Amino acid sequence: MSRTLHDGPTRAGSDALARTLASEHARATADLVDRHAMTLESVLAALRSRRLDDRAARAEAIDVAAGALVALRTGSDRDRGTTLEPVVGAFARLRSDLRPLVRFGDLDVQFVEPPATGRALPGDVAHVARAVVRNAVLTFVDAGDARRVRIQWDCDGLNLLIAIRDDGAGELTAHDDALRPITEQVSGVGGELTVASTVGWGSELTVRLPLDPPPSNEPWELVAALSEREREVLHRVAAGDRNRDIATALGISDNTVKFHVSNLLRKLGARSRTELAALASSP
Repeated sequence: MSRTLHDGPTRAGSDALARTLASEHARATADLVDRHAMTLESVLAALRSRRLDDRAARAEAIDVAAGALVALRTGSDRDRGTTLEPVVGAFARLRSDLRPLVRFGDLDVQFVEPPATGRALPGDVAHVARAVVRNAVLTFVDAGDARRVRIQWDCDGLNLLIAIRDDGAGELTAHDDALRPITEQVSGVGGELTVASTVGWGSELTVRLPLDPPPSNEPWELVAALSEREREVLHRVAAGDRNRDIATALGISDNTVKFHVSNLLRKLGARSRTELAALASSP
C-alpha cells in the first residue's frame, strides 16, 4: 500500500525535474548563442569600420574576442538566480555589452536610463532583460534597414518595462521567426511581449518582466503525499534556507528538520536538496 502511494509522486517528481533541467539547458544554450552572435557582430563591425585603419581594426577585434573569451570562461552570469542587481547597474552592463557594436557599427543607438530609484532586479530578470535587448538589436542589424535604435528601461515597482524602437522597414510582427528567441526568453520569466510596426516608419518592441516570481503551483500528485509540515519545509528548502533557519522559523529542532528533509527526499524521489528545490519550483 505504501509503495502504491509513493510511486505516483516519485514518477511525477522525476518528470518535473527532467522538465526543469531541460528548460535550464535550453536557456543556457540560447544564452551562449546570443552572446556568440553579439561578439561576432562586434568583431565584424570593428573590421568593417571606415573610421579605423587596418592595425586599429585588428586590435579592436582582438580586444572584443578576448573579452568575450574571458566572460565565457568565468561564467559571469551563472549566479544570476541568486543575486539582486541595481537597475542602473544592470543597464550599465547592457551598454557595455553593446559598446563595441555601437562604437564601430553603422547603428546609432540611443540609451534612455532607468530611474536610479527603481527597484533592484532579481538576477534572472536582469539577465533576461539584457538578452532581450541584445537579441532585438541583432535582429535589427540582420534586417539591414535600420539606422537608429532607441532602448529604454523603466520600472513601475512591480515590473521592469523595456521599449526598443528602430527606424527600419516596420515589417516585424509578434509571430516573426526572428523574434522567437525573445518570445521564449520573455515567457520563461512570466513576462509579456508586444510588437507594433508601421510600414516605412519602424517597429517597437514592448516588454514587461515581472520582478516577483509567480506563486508556485505544486502538482497535486506531490502535495497529496506530503503533510502540512513537510510542505512548509519543502517551500523553505526551495527558498534556499538552511536547516537551522528552517528550524527557527517553524519552531522545531534541527533534528526534526533533518527528519522531514529525509522524508521529502524519499517521497519525491530526489537525490539532493537542489533537486527538491527544482521540484518545488516546477509547474
